Amino acid sequence: MKFSLPTIQSHIFKRLFFICLAGFFLALTFGFGFVAGKNAEQPTLTIAGVVNKDIPQAFQNTLNGTDFDIFWTAWSRLQEKFINKDKMDSQKMVYGAISGMVNSLGDPYTVFLPPQQSKAFKDEIKGSFGGIGAEIGIRKSILTIISPLKDSPAEKAKLLPKDQIIKINASSTAEMPLEEAVSFIRGPIGTTVTLTIFRDSFNEPKEFTITRNEIKIPTIKHESKGNGIYYIALYNFNEVSGNQFRTALQGFFDSKDKKLIIDLRNNPGGFLNMAVDIASFFTPAGAIIVREQYHDKTEDLYRSTGYNLLNGVPVVVIVNEGSASASEILAGALRDINGSKLIGEKTFGKGSVQELINLPNNASLKVTIARWLTPNGTEINGNGLEVDRKVLVPEKPEEGRDYYIDTAIEMLKSR
Repeated sequence: MKFSLPTIQSHIFKRLFFICLAGFFLALTFGFGFVAGKNAEQPTLTIAGVVNKDIPQAFQNTLNGTDFDIFWTAWSRLQEKFINKDKMDSQKMVYGAISGMVNSLGDPYTVFLPPQQSKAFKDEIKGSFGGIGAEIGIRKSILTIISPLKDSPAEKAKLLPKDQIIKINASSTAEMPLEEAVSFIRGPIGTTVTLTIFRDSFNEPKEFTITRNEIKIPTIKHESKGNGIYYIALYNFNEVSGNQFRTALQGFFDSKDKKLIIDLRNNPGGFLNMAVDIASFFTPAGAIIVREQYHDKTEDLYRSTGYNLLNGVPVVVIVNEGSASASEILAGALRDINGSKLIGEKTFGKGSVQELINLPNNASLKVTIARWLTPNGTEINGNGLEVDRKVLVPEKPEEGRDYYIDTAIEMLKSR
């Protein structure tokens, strides 16, 4: 029997939602100031003129007496005193100033992308790319693996969530911006990159040499587990996730199974609209799936479309430290709205929203503009979601046994 499954409505989103990514705003202040003031003999008066003339009043009000004199004085003294005049690149100096401004915010996901990095980032989000297949982010100021992607070089090299990347080839990652680290790890297919990794079980860092390959992000796996239990593993939330989830649901209905396991382990997230769409199969129309909260505490509420075909179906959701972003949204919504149980380990805690802003000269700004809260108001970012039951794996696990799935089956048998 074929069930009529809802189709995804067409949406155009200018915001981007990704594992381990971020952004910025006042770059134009430095741009205008540079053009008007680089040859000025009185930097204070010149920058004041620029602010009063060229910057909208709304932004002038945010300056709060900020003294730009120190910037222009430093600029002019460098132009006057620096010994290697032939090595001075004014455009790079401007880019460096913008990067420093953005870094001062202390948000690893808010970054300035000069033209070359901006192009690489935009190429990456189009689909496939050359790399090792690991989502990375910044955790406690350290470059960290969020999750290796399914069947990727990173997974085959046995990289794990929470692995700390100490070096990329010979370059230390201390204070290295996230996008710069990504650009170092990415490279031509067939070439290698060496990551120096530290994890809790290591006595000292170890080197992993990984061969780059084309990365095609996997989406879904599904099958019946017997005992009336169906299993759906979501590896990513990309543009095809919604339709592939519909295919999995057809398999669920055809199987006559009555209970579901949703496996979100090592799912680094992806598109917000896909998480909302999938959550809509479990929730009534109008139910809040996620709250998007801005700096002034106002909120955009993303609500269920109300497909509601799975409302009342017992569900266990498997998560781990590699579950981030959109996967945390789905897990949080299923628990808050439907009472689904979360098992495994505490999730990563990537719950912020980034917007990509195009700047002059093909540069761009990726700026964090909001944070995500679950329907009941639990903040995801920096906290993650605690599980209802932690899965304990023996020090010497049985080969081929998945203790997480076994635990989920055990819980569903009793429901």
